[in-house]
Amino acid sequence: MSDKPYSESCDQNKHHIQAVLEPYLKDGVSVLEIGSGTGQHAQFFASQSPQINWQTSDLSENLPGIRAWLGDSELANTPDPIELDVSSSWPEASYDLLFTANSFHIMNHEQVEHSLLHCIECLKPDGHLIVYGPFNYNGEYTSTSNERFDYWLKSRDPQSGIKDFEWLQQIAQKNGLKLLDDVAMPANNRTLIWRYETFAQ
Repeated sequence: MSDKPYSESCDQNKHHIQAVLEPYLKDGVSVLEIGSGTGQHAQFFASQSPQINWQTSDLSENLPGIRAWLGDSELANTPDPIELDVSSSWPEASYDLLFTANSFHIMNHEQVEHSLLHCIECLKPDGHLIVYGPFNYNGEYTSTSNERFDYWLKSRDPQSGIKDFEWLQQIAQKNGLKLLDDVAMPANNRTLIWRYETFAQ
């Protein structure tokens, strides 16, 4: 137990995110979580929705921590995590819902663009992409705390940082992702919800 990675923010935001996710977690829904991090979100959401299948993924160095959380829970609806680098190959399987939390501001712009361009390769038509985290609007921070957070991110990695909503929306829209909702969340975060609508042939 003590060797498991732990994120305080996951404990703080899981109930709020669960409330937004719940309408999309219908019986039989398959979820791919992009960048599962510690595995805490997966453990919680899967335990709250036993009717779904929650597939975790992350870079190879983070998989042991995810396995630790899932292994302790012994949930039947959380298969072994898979390795996923958003800049390279994506899973061949198709999912009803793709979810990622607090990942876009860690990635550089190219990685985020790859995510939005390639996620539809494993997203079923009329499936959903749900992204949680902080975003800028009209090139402006939504709070002073987000501005400080962005400076801290860039001090660690100049290529990272909070992304502009309008930039994300432009890429998503070109790729057949229709914005359904932009939900205000605690601590100056948002949850963006897109639906994948295939282009008419």
